Amino acid sequence: MLTRYRVMAYVTAVMLLILCGCMVAKYGFDTGEDVTFAVSQAHGVLYIIYLVFAFDLGSKARWPFGKIVWILLSGTIPLAAFFVERKVVAEVKPLIGGGQPVPAKA
Repeated sequence: MLTRYRVMAYVTAVMLLILCGCMVAKYGFDTGEDVTFAVSQAHGVLYIIYLVFAFDLGSKARWPFGKIVWILLSGTIPLAAFFVERKVVAEVKPLIGGGQPVPAKA
């Protein structure tokens, strides 16, 4: 569950940065309208997947609603998802045993 959130956080953040570059090219230099459209559509679909995974992680971690909303919105702010993802991983890893196998009880 954490891995799929992390992957989608990075994918969404990278696509948003690419989209920002495309928007600069489109509106600043009047070029790349088709590429901008394709990237915006791809980012939209990937952001929806990110929303599902982030909400699932937040509900299973029992975060307050405000925190979940902030994490969901971080996919719309350039560079924010990179920082929020680090913070989420640091908070969730101890809850799942730090990725280490939990020893069996005798």
